[in-house]
Amino acid sequence: MLNRQTQKLVALFAAGVIVASCSGSSDSSSPESVESTVASVEETTTTTTTIPIVRAPLTGAQAPDETVIGRPAMVVKIDNHPKARPQWGLNQADIVFEENVEQLTRFAAVYQSQGSDPVGPVRSGRLQDIDLLASLNAPLFVWSGGNAKVTSAIRKSTMIDLSHSAANEAGGFRRESSRVAPHNLVAETSKLWTLAPADAKPPVPQFEYRADGETVPTDSKPSGAVKISMDGVDVMWEWSPENLTFVRSQDDKPHVDMDDVRVNAPNVIVMSVIYGKSGGSPIAKTIGSGEVWVYTAGALIQGSWERTDALEPYVFKDTKGAVIKLTPGRTWVEVIRAKSAVHIPEGIDTASVPYP
Repeated sequence: MLNRQTQKLVALFAAGVIVASCSGSSDSSSPESVESTVASVEETTTTTTTIPIVRAPLTGAQAPDETVIGRPAMVVKIDNHPKARPQWGLNQADIVFEENVEQLTRFAAVYQSQGSDPVGPVRSGRLQDIDLLASLNAPLFVWSGGNAKVTSAIRKSTMIDLSHSAANEAGGFRRESSRVAPHNLVAETSKLWTLAPADAKPPVPQFEYRADGETVPTDSKPSGAVKISMDGVDVMWEWSPENLTFVRSQDDKPHVDMDDVRVNAPNVIVMSVIYGKSGGSPIAKTIGSGEVWVYTAGALIQGSWERTDALEPYVFKDTKGAVIKLTPGRTWVEVIRAKSAVHIPEGIDTASVPYP
């Protein structure tokens, strides 16, 4: 479409031609005059610049704020004892690992693209956390503390110790008056990030994600839910087609956070591992390989996980050997014992399927 200046020139040119033809003057309609007038009529072009989307490394989704992309990952050990519920910050974590501890589970909530003030209740770390989380590139490790053996091992690991005693008030640690100890310790991620070393680096992506418009493999299975028998707690994730996400239950009750929002995630990875023991504490062996079920976009993709180096991310492949891609967004990883999960196909009443 011509701009206003060009339209004026065209109008003047047309008027000049009409006047010349009516006057019968050969001078005004000479080729030189016409060429001179036409030469002043120019085409206008529009250039469109596409600004690339800046994606968060641990979600594959657009970063809510580009200024946070360079900060390190932060892992907060969050309590799942009945007296610790509901928790703060589970729906804000980019990734959450659920691990078996002593007759119960505990969460390792990983923050990078966003945080939570407060977050918790914060509890102790375990030896299994060292290998489980090593691929996050020296993450800040927020925990209440531990016995001498665990404390020594974590301080010698690649993780940055931000325990209650190390960070204290500078990390926003405080006791929540509405809870009882030891299920009442909370902290603030905004303050904890200020304690990161000057040379701290962001994490590398832990998963691969589908591009816009890319679908799940044709041999994936439509999913209704998955039930998991963790130590001391029954867990269920159900697909919510209305919200395009999986929603979580514990012991057959909806699991909600402190904002009364159902705990949810677009991706749920059910990773089968071997658990050993150190004293009375389970130790998940996360270097090696095993079976994996990946729930994404309302479907189940079955395959295997593999990792030969704790500093490298897990590799998830389907039964044909192709890398399993996730929906951009948050991910939960259930670190389960072998044969402790059951898949519930779409359309089956979840109440009719027992926990394994």
